[in-house]
Amino acid sequence: MGRGRSAGYAEQRDLILAQAALLFARGGYPGTSMNQVAEACGLSKATLYHYYRDKYDLLVSIAESHVTRLQAIVGESLAQEQTPAGQMRLLIGRLVREYAHAQSAHRVLTEDVKFLQAADRERILDKEREVVNGFARVVAALRPDLTQQALSKPLTMLLFGMINWLFTWMRPEGPLDYDAMAPIVADLFLGGLAQVQAPVQAVAVPGSAGAA
Repeated sequence: MGRGRSAGYAEQRDLILAQAALLFARGGYPGTSMNQVAEACGLSKATLYHYYRDKYDLLVSIAESHVTRLQAIVGESLAQEQTPAGQMRLLIGRLVREYAHAQSAHRVLTEDVKFLQAADRERILDKEREVVNGFARVVAALRPDLTQQALSKPLTMLLFGMINWLFTWMRPEGPLDYDAMAPIVADLFLGGLAQVQAPVQAVAVPGSAGAA
């Protein structure tokens, strides 16, 4: 009978994934070695192979675990809220919070998926499409008149672009953090500029919204 896994096995795997995602995000998947991952984790290379068989296994695990969390966010949000507007606000808020804590994994999902083998790539991209389709269904419910013009998906991609771009310019240590920005994104998407409400805790600073 083989040895059972230790109580901290899953936690150690998660820690390794987080470090590998950070390294992949900084140096790219091809430019990162298992030696670097092991060193970043404070592990020997032999111990690292006890958790992941190779660098490719790390790549698949990072991308798949991240997109699976996004799938769960969509399913839970749609089940929790009844109205399309409520669903969209919850979806945006939870997506922004997830991205805030998983920027490296999201970068790997968007930039390094091209290094996946065909079957793995299609499986993960199918999950990603399900996430997009979940948002698009809410957009269609909000504006059923746009369905015939096939605008639900393009509007969804514009929303994702707004959320993704947020993490390239915003500095969360500024006057606005990500939790404060999420409802602003929802206000802007749902009602346009006229509907944006300033967070109560925000301090009006000319020319500043937490940007660099």
